[in-house]
Amino acid sequence: MREVRIGVDLGGTEIEIIALDERGHELLRRRVATPGADYRGTLAAIAGLVRDAESSLGTPASIGIGTPGTLSRATGLLKNSNSAVLNGKPLRDDLEAMLGVPVRMANDANCFALSEAIDGAGALAHVVFGVILGTGVGGGIVVGGRALVGPNGIAGEWGHNPVPWPAPHEMLGPPCYCGKSGCIETYLSGPGMSLDHRNACGQTLPPAVIARQAAAGDAACEMTLQRYEDRLARALAQVVNVLDPDVIVLGGGLSNLDRWYETVPRLWGAYVFSDRVDTKLVRNRHGDSSGVRGAAWLWGDQGMLAGP
Repeated sequence: MREVRIGVDLGGTEIEIIALDERGHELLRRRVATPGADYRGTLAAIAGLVRDAESSLGTPASIGIGTPGTLSRATGLLKNSNSAVLNGKPLRDDLEAMLGVPVRMANDANCFALSEAIDGAGALAHVVFGVILGTGVGGGIVVGGRALVGPNGIAGEWGHNPVPWPAPHEMLGPPCYCGKSGCIETYLSGPGMSLDHRNACGQTLPPAVIARQAAAGDAACEMTLQRYEDRLARALAQVVNVLDPDVIVLGGGLSNLDRWYETVPRLWGAYVFSDRVDTKLVRNRHGDSSGVRGAAWLWGDQGMLAGP
């Protein structure tokens, strides 16, 4: 009997499911809308996708779930999710009860990093740091094909540290939903870039428009991108100083700007505690599919997850 792994990516607007064989070949992929702020409806939607997938494939499968937030070791409840309806809920326990089988669960950033480390842009690298630059800023660490979670379930959560080596005007920084101010996320997320641009020139623009207008010669938009890449370089230099990864893989909507892969490695050398920086900064290979593929890889010798 073939070995089948199912991965589910629980997003704020969509729930996606994928089935992979033991070699990572895609067997099935489906999506449904996330039932808004309906926790029981979300459970039912996930269970329905899994059951339909197993029926279509004609075989049971291992099940991995990628979620916003992480499971608390103290309570077994989900925490730190930007989908508020999930916080404080026993998501894994409830899914296991509905499906009648064990379920492995990880933060969506960990799933992204795991996918890219196993057969993506970080394949064959020993230590991979995966970065999501989107509506929020997340990170995940994979060492030897294993996603690290840590005793507090927060390994890789670089987005909720302050921007390192801050300029005087960055000392306080914008307020963050976590309750602190000046978090990396408040500067390097999509909304963070838009806020920085508005603060600098009084105009509110989405990141895609800022990038397009900068390429067309708009000086204000170009300066916004330069401030962004300098902060990104500083933030990633701190990761290199602590973790010293072989590869840093960027994902999320803001990872699509080609300039980062040239400018950021040129800038981060001033902050890395080394005479040279051999860490590679690369674009993701699997794009929006990395999260759901990583969830599937939570099962198997390569993708065993250490953590709650």
